[in-house]
Parts: sequence; structure tokens; C-alpha cells
Amino acid sequence: MKCVYATFSFLLLFNLSVQSQNVGLSFAYLFPTDGTFAAPISPFSIRGIGISLNNYIALQTGLSLYRISGLGLKSIPLNDKSSLVGPNFTTLIPGEIVFKFMAKTVQINIKGGGFFFYAFDQHLNYGNLDRAIRNYYNFDIANSSFKFKNRPGFGWTVGLEFNLDINKKFEISIETNYLRGQSKIPLSGGCYGFVAGGDLTYVPIQYNDAKVNFSGIELSLGVAMKAHK
Repeated sequence: MKCVYATFSFLLLFNLSVQSQNVGLSFAYLFPTDGTFAAPISPFSIRGIGISLNNYIALQTGLSLYRISGLGLKSIPLNDKSSLVGPNFTTLIPGEIVFKFMAKTVQINIKGGGFFFYAFDQHLNYGNLDRAIRNYYNFDIANSSFKFKNRPGFGWTVGLEFNLDINKKFEISIETNYLRGQSKIPLSGGCYGFVAGGDLTYVPIQYNDAKVNFSGIELSLGVAMKAHK
């Protein structure tokens, strides 16, 4: 976790040094496609760090730290849409190109690019995982155990942001982004399964191509300090 705070400090100092982009703290919430609603480590989400190429185009990055309850897995045969990994702490760092459209009191930003994410203190949701395996193998009872390799992930994002002036120094930022990413998480282990009237069975399981499905809608609301012109 220390590297996350170090990265946060570096990004903030970088933005203060170039003084070219509006920057502020926000509350960012993630609604995964397969998984459970994720709340921020409030107010640990900073966006809008970067440089303006001109009055209409900018390059931006930032940092968000989420407490994620659960995410789905893909590239496995279970075909289950519930949360199979989590909880964890996830840090997300985007890199985006921003197209700015300005009016008198509002600025509209259309943005797109890529992002990096990494889950700290990752866990498997054995309750949902056992249920999915039980249904797949037609067991009445299933009890699985896995070892996994937690790896960083990447993806792409597109979004829309509205910046509304409060006064000469501050503005409100309302932003929504669509995220589509994945990270490899190979699983190796097995499952003890039991069918009523039958014997206890052990099934070795290898999900070498398993991936965390980090996709969904991100909503954020924040207050930013305007850059010096």
C-alpha cells in the first residue's frame, strides 16, 4: 500500500509543478458488469492531472483506490456471473486524451484511453465459487480449494465529464466512464464433491486462462481547484 500513497504524492506534485490542468479530489464509485458495487477509499480519488496541449486537447492521468467487494471471472467453463474474486483493495491509474468544449460556466470533456489496475490483498469468494462448481459438475455438495497468481491488469476506457463553475477558484466535476479491462489470475487446485447416495469424489481443476473481469460503469463527483491560466 505504501507504493500507492507514493504514487499519489508524485502525481499531485507533478500537477502542481506544471500547473496546467484542473485537479481535485472526488468520490468515485464502480458498478461492475459482473460483480458487486465498489466504493472508494474516500476521498482517495484524484483525476485531471496532466498537461494541456492547447485550449481544446489535453493529456490526463490520475489515481483511484477502491475497496472492491467482488468481481467476476471469465475464460473459465463455469459460466457464472456472480462475484468469484474479492474482496480486495484495487488501485486504478488511467491515461487519457481529453477533448474540451467550453462555454461560459461549464466545460464538457470527452475522454478516452487506457488504464492500469492492480488488486492488493486479493481473495477468492469460495461461497460463490463452490456453488458455481457444484452446478457445473452436478454435485449436491462441493468444497473447493485453489492457489492463484494475482497479476496486474489493463484495459480501455471512454467517458464524459461536466465541470461546473462555482467561483473563480473552484468547480464541481461530474464524470462517468465506461471501463473494460481484465487481469490474469491462473487458478490451480481442485474440489471435493458429493452426490446424495454416492461417494465423495475429488476433481482436480486447472483454470490457467482465468481472468478477472474488470468492466463496468464508474461514476464520480468531486470538487476541483482551477489551474492557473
